[in-house]
Amino acid sequence: MTENATKDVLEFIKLTHQFQNVERTIDLPNRSHRENDAEHSYQLAMVAWYIISKHKLPLDLSLVLKYALAHDLVEAYAGDTFFYSTDPNKDKKKKEREALAQIKIQEQFPDFKDLHHLIKDYEKQTYQEAQFVHALDKLLPIWNIYLNNGETWKKENITLAILVEKKIQKIKKSEVVQKYFDETLKLLEEDKENLFPV
Repeated sequence: MTENATKDVLEFIKLTHQFQNVERTIDLPNRSHRENDAEHSYQLAMVAWYIISKHKLPLDLSLVLKYALAHDLVEAYAGDTFFYSTDPNKDKKKKEREALAQIKIQEQFPDFKDLHHLIKDYEKQTYQEAQFVHALDKLLPIWNIYLNNGETWKKENITLAILVEKKIQKIKKSEVVQKYFDETLKLLEEDKENLFPV
């Protein structure tokens, strides 16, 4: 260990604090504040682990958990982008901000090469583990909002049709997650009047 090892760890902990400060647009049940990025990433990792275990999926669990924990880390500096934004330049601006954030993290933590490779691999979506996490990342907010009686959808004026249009292509990346999405759509359709804006 080097003389500055503890200082390096403390700097990384500061990054995790910054990550906890990134508020998402998701209202969670029985909470006075919205979900943050750290909570979301932890929950994504746990739900991914549960689904892989439940279905005995032939995925590298270690890699899935790492993707889940790190998939949004660039948002510590780039901020979150509202998924349903109507800004036509939303995706371009998001990619630009996140690319700069990724460079900043690399410069701050040059020795954490595993993390830097992981973030790049996740962006490329080459491996089935990344595709699984990406698809589940798009479904998990639906489940959370459903469990909170559609509060976010009502507040943000998101209809079931808008939800399906925005989510379906991204969720198709994983066959297992697609099956869960199909089942979830039935639940949403059954309770459409209570969950979505009138």
